Amino acid sequence: MTPTIRNRMLALDWGGIGEALREEGYALLPSLLSPEECAELSGMYADDGAFRSHVVMSRFGFGRGEYKYFKYPLPALVAELREYLYPHVARIANFGTAGRALPEKLSDYLELCRVAGQCKPTPLLLKYQAGDFNCLHQDLYGGVAFPLQATFFLSRLGADYTGGEFVLVEQRPRMQSRARVITAEQGQAVIFPTRYRIVQGTRGPYKTNLRHGVSQLRSGQRYTLGVIFHDAK
Repeated sequence: MTPTIRNRMLALDWGGIGEALREEGYALLPSLLSPEECAELSGMYADDGAFRSHVVMSRFGFGRGEYKYFKYPLPALVAELREYLYPHVARIANFGTAGRALPEKLSDYLELCRVAGQCKPTPLLLKYQAGDFNCLHQDLYGGVAFPLQATFFLSRLGADYTGGEFVLVEQRPRMQSRARVITAEQGQAVIFPTRYRIVQGTRGPYKTNLRHGVSQLRSGQRYTLGVIFHDAK
C-alpha cells in the first residue's frame, strides 16, 4: 500500500532538511511523488476549470513559458501537499526565532492572510517548452509572506526535457552574489526561502536576499508544481 502524503512527509529527515536550509539555502527532498501522481498533476494543466488565472510570462517580461494559479477548493493532491508540508517547514522557519512564532497549522496561518486581505490561493502549475525560461524573482503577493516555499518536479529529466535547471541566486551584503544550479528527478521537491535567509556571520546574524528562476529549456516539455503557503490579495 502506498504511504499517504502525510506519512511520506513524516518519514523525511526534517532535522537534516532544516540544517541544509540553514547551511546551503535550500534542501532537495528525496522523491515524494510517484510517476502516476506526477502525471495526475501535470494533466490538470489542461483543465481550465481548476484554475483562477493563467499567466503567459512573455507578456509581462517574466521570461518565456506559462503558469496557472489554482482556485479554491484546491485539488485533493495539491491540498494535501500544502497542508502536510506546512507544519514541518513552519518548525524550520521558527528555529532560533526570537519574535512571534508562525502558527503550527496551515489553517491558522491562512487566517493571518485573510485578516491582511490575502484570500486568493497561490499554488500553481508551471509549463515550459523548448526555449522557455523563468527570470529571477520572488513570489510575494502582499504584506504576509511565509519564509519558505517548495517546487515539485513533475517531468522526467533527460526523458521529457533537457536544460531547465532550477536556479537560486543569493545576494550577500558587501559580497558578490552566489548562484546555485539545482537539477532534480521526477517526484522530488526543492524547499527554498521565499525572500531571504538568516546567515550566522563573524559579527552576528545577517540577512541575504534570494531570488529563484529556471534556466532555458534545451528540449522537450517540463511541468512543475509550486507550493506557496501564503495567499494573495
